[in-house]
Amino acid sequence: MSKFDGIPGPAVRRLSLYLRQLEALIGQGRRTISSRELGEALSLTDAQVRKDLAYFGQFGHPGIGYRVDELTVQVRRILGTDRDWNVALVGAGNLGRALLCYRGFAKKGFNVVAVFDRDEHIVGTTVDTPDKLVVRSMNDLRETVHDLNIRLGILAVPAEAAQGVANELVEAGVQGILNFAPVTLKNMSCPLAAVDLTVHLEQLSFQLAGGNGD
Repeated sequence: MSKFDGIPGPAVRRLSLYLRQLEALIGQGRRTISSRELGEALSLTDAQVRKDLAYFGQFGHPGIGYRVDELTVQVRRILGTDRDWNVALVGAGNLGRALLCYRGFAKKGFNVVAVFDRDEHIVGTTVDTPDKLVVRSMNDLRETVHDLNIRLGILAVPAEAAQGVANELVEAGVQGILNFAPVTLKNMSCPLAAVDLTVHLEQLSFQLAGGNGD
């Protein structure tokens, strides 16, 4: 059981927003920031900022607010981005290859070290990325996860294949999954995060339509 169990999900998700803002402040040379300033940058109240951070510890200093470098270190530690994570990506189609080209993963310590696919025409080919990863067969999943100490998996497979592949990842030893497939995974024994691009677009179209379908 984690010491952070029971903390509201929205507060955890806002930690990533705080970290992004803090890293921007470091780039600007800022040394301190108040809860009001941090909240205003993210359209939050200062009370919300203080409440969110208080779930994880006491980070403020009287008369100073938060020391930017110090709080950045603490938030990275809480989020687990103060270390490197080896990641496996399953699905070497258009979406999977696009994700492999995204350099933001590595900048945050998420290193995609292996890519898998079931398509025999794709297995053995080299992905045109700086790392030049060779697409592996799903038959090699368990051995590769063990040999490369892979802890996280990314699913970029069709909806109908997602549940089965997710089960295989867990059985192979993967401990967390980011799912890009447009389907809800069920009965999983590991932490999950889902990114359904269509849902996000639908939310945007709703706002543009004024919420009334016009």
